[in-house]
Amino acid sequence: MSSVPEVPDAVLVRSLVQSIGRDPWPAPTADPPLLEEVVASLERIRIALFPRVASGHPNSAIELEAFVHRQVTDLRPRLYRQLVASYACAASPEDHVSPVQRASDAINAFLGQIADIRAILTVDVQAAYDGDPAARNVDEIILCYPGFYALIVHRVAHALHLLGVPLLPRMMTEWSHRATGIDIHPGASIGKGFFIDHGTGVVIGETVVIGEFCKVYQGVTLGAKSFEKDESGRLRKDYKRHPTLEDHVTVYAGATILGGDTVIGRGSVIAGGVFVTQSVPRNHLAAQPRAELRVLEQRTGI
Repeated sequence: MSSVPEVPDAVLVRSLVQSIGRDPWPAPTADPPLLEEVVASLERIRIALFPRVASGHPNSAIELEAFVHRQVTDLRPRLYRQLVASYACAASPEDHVSPVQRASDAINAFLGQIADIRAILTVDVQAAYDGDPAARNVDEIILCYPGFYALIVHRVAHALHLLGVPLLPRMMTEWSHRATGIDIHPGASIGKGFFIDHGTGVVIGETVVIGEFCKVYQGVTLGAKSFEKDESGRLRKDYKRHPTLEDHVTVYAGATILGGDTVIGRGSVIAGGVFVTQSVPRNHLAAQPRAELRVLEQRTGI
């Protein structure tokens, strides 16, 4: 039996270097953010927002203040370094503000919003508890539910996205996608009281707008119906490609809703497995025709 000849390391390295040299995009000028540090920053934020997720969580007001202070003290330099790296990677020769200054402005602005982010997340927790008969207490939501974890990450990433931070918000939400199976672009706008039940396979696109107190189940896709191109034939970016859900909309498992001009009206329900590419009026149900159910006796010969 013949063996495969071994490729010398020098030849392998040379071929890889030549391939890299043919890349059509510019070579990086700075090191990217470190994923492990991004994830560590998210965990510090999560613990600062909800100390009850940490072992040895504080039991008094004095202990709580000291505990949260430790989280923020650790978070600030950790997140700042990743912000600097993000801005450095995205910097161009035309930039007149340094990555260091941009990162300093961004972290101050972000930390100034963190209490507001928590206020919205507490409404999300209550909506999940109220909307799921399987939930026995709020600790189950905070500690166990992948949909709530994905929302924590999204609300943090969305705040950074709105501040114009490059790269880092997407790294955060893709980490969450990997951890939970829930894919939410940091650009998506999601109102308070949002509940993702079960969660696996949920996809929420960049320009989705979701109102208050909406609920989606597993396998739901809020996506683009088509992609417009510019005069040069390239895909257009930064336009409304994804649907809007008004307040109090429920979307059941496996439903697909597509299109930037598709609006699901307030209080409407999208049944499971439905494919929707047009708007639904307020307080309506969108459902497929009932399937014919046939119950047949099995003849096994036993």
